[in-house]
Amino acid sequence: MSTHFAADTTVLLGRSMRHVTRSLDTIITTAVMPIAFLLLFVYVFGGAISAGPGRYVDYLLPGILLITVATGVSYTAFRLFLDLQSGIFERFQSMPIARSSVLWAHVLTSVLANAISLVLVLLAALLMGFRSGAGVLAWLAVGGILLVFTLALTWMAVVPGLTAKSVDGASAFSYPLVFLPFVSSAFVPTASMPGPVRAFAEHQPVTSIVDTIRRLFAEQPVGGDIWVALAWCAGALVVAYLLAMATYRRKAA
Repeated sequence: MSTHFAADTTVLLGRSMRHVTRSLDTIITTAVMPIAFLLLFVYVFGGAISAGPGRYVDYLLPGILLITVATGVSYTAFRLFLDLQSGIFERFQSMPIARSSVLWAHVLTSVLANAISLVLVLLAALLMGFRSGAGVLAWLAVGGILLVFTLALTWMAVVPGLTAKSVDGASAFSYPLVFLPFVSSAFVPTASMPGPVRAFAEHQPVTSIVDTIRRLFAEQPVGGDIWVALAWCAGALVVAYLLAMATYRRKAA
């Protein structure tokens, strides 16, 4: 069964990736907005923002990476919605393939497409002056956090992809995800925020994830923050996966 599932997922993953490579504008679009945020905040607002010593691009980048993922997963919902509308979803259900492989192909496509977008954003940050002396283990830790974060948001995207009534409804769920980093430590230290806003910013998941990635890039001790960040990511992943699979089973019934 596991071999059957792996083979089916691989075939469907190839199909989804061909769609992406034939429409590279989706990856470019995913990377353009975060890069625009980088340019805007570093070169326009950066001089007026006090984020402590060091280059502002170094402070800003972790939050921009999360925004890149939040933007990218909307295409997962969009592609899944199109499969439902085109009738190919029902066609797959009638074929002797592992049912969950349909979803996993979309999820893995999201992971690969977002990885490309993250690399493009990172290259842009390097051209803008971002530097990190982090070692291999720190970079692997950053990659692991971003991977779990991407999986969590992608499984969230599956739900609107399966239930939306329109294309706009399928992709609109990502708007709050893109906005969330703005009320966190992604752009400015939380100490500069008013009381209620600061309380929310310091106890929402983006702040712990951003702070952990920032410390890893800066070769600073992460302490218990890394476990808080991973707990947020893993918890969101488990809940999103269970909800997505329950929605899928109802849709396929």
